[in-house]
Amino acid sequence: MKAMALNTHSRLRYVTFFYLYLMQGIPSGFALTAIANYLVGKHVAPQTVGTFIAIVGIPWIIQFIWGPLIDRYQYSVIGHRKQWVVLTQCMATVASLGLLYVSVPEQQIGLMTAAFFVHSLFASVQDASVDAIAISVVPVAERGRVNAFMRGGYLVGISLGAAGLSAVLHTYGFHTAVLLQTATLLVFTVCTFFTKLDEDDRLMPAFFHRNQAPPKPAGKNPPAKYLFRKLFRGILRKESLQQFGVIAGVYVCFSIFIRSYTYHIIHVLGWADQSVSVLQGSWGSLLTFVVIIGGGAVSDRIGAKKLQQRVMWGVAVFLLLLNGLSAWWGTHALTSAGLVLWNFADPLFSVASFPVLMSMCDHEVEGSQFTAYMAIINFCDVAGSYVTGWALTIFPAPAIGFTCGVVMLLLITGFRRLRTVNHLPVKQV
Repeated sequence: MKAMALNTHSRLRYVTFFYLYLMQGIPSGFALTAIANYLVGKHVAPQTVGTFIAIVGIPWIIQFIWGPLIDRYQYSVIGHRKQWVVLTQCMATVASLGLLYVSVPEQQIGLMTAAFFVHSLFASVQDASVDAIAISVVPVAERGRVNAFMRGGYLVGISLGAAGLSAVLHTYGFHTAVLLQTATLLVFTVCTFFTKLDEDDRLMPAFFHRNQAPPKPAGKNPPAKYLFRKLFRGILRKESLQQFGVIAGVYVCFSIFIRSYTYHIIHVLGWADQSVSVLQGSWGSLLTFVVIIGGGAVSDRIGAKKLQQRVMWGVAVFLLLLNGLSAWWGTHALTSAGLVLWNFADPLFSVASFPVLMSMCDHEVEGSQFTAYMAIINFCDVAGSYVTGWALTIFPAPAIGFTCGVVMLLLITGFRRLRTVNHLPVKQV
């Protein structure tokens, strides 16, 4: 009897893409929330914290480099692009152990930044490979729900990394938090090794199976020149540039607001950094996960673009109201609610926008094109974090957040115009 495979079992797809994104979320929550808030709590300058976040995020910005390489060598007997996922997961796990060289994070920021950078380097290749596999094996009618599980897994991972590892960091120390993160990554790497993309895929290359029949012939790897020509043609289409421009602008607003808001809460309102990390990473996470899964089903039913517009309206109104009530931020309930409700913003927008981006990707370069989009989105997050560090030296956080709300309204206007003028077809990949 053949083993279950991703391309034939929808439930296996949901579970697999959930934990693959969980693996990405844990280190992200640990570095960009738990550690970032920890450094702010230790009175590290906001420019330094912003630089730390920016450097850790650099590998995610240059993801467009990995896409063509992954597509150039995409076929193997263990699974279409699976070799990239397994290899980079192993290396990311090893790189996580490098954080053990850091003893006092606030005094060894340079070394800690370098260690997280190396980990992000391998994790970004893993992410690009996973995204390409998702586009290849997930039916178009199922993409909303699969993206929901992917973003839900990332959310749960961020919650574990932000709230869980923050608690471990403050209670048992930095090294214990690092070891726990590494052990978790190792367990999921083993799970990936035993997961097949196709029923005929092997777990090991052919030289470990000399007495077995030869594997089913794999596809032919396309030449690099052909891939780059097709990639640039797909990205530079007018409709693609316009649609993606709106999405990128939204992610910049997301990054700027949440960094300025958490800085204000810790430095101005005097909250403990661990309390902020827990609110960002735990309270409401289960409810958010349920809402995201529901959002994926809604996306498949009404269309991703309709859901995208509704989420943008909701975020814009939220930003204007919350920052307009900044005089009452001293009220614990209001400020806490702002942090908890914000957990819905990024995941819901991703569930709506990622199927749109997938539909814009051309066959054979789907890995490269989607990775390029993700690289730019990651750049938006990193750039927003970096800009926020400097903006806070000039403007108060409420003014920055309110400005983000106004920009969101302008983006909604542009998005509605695009929906009227442009009608991007959904490609069968």
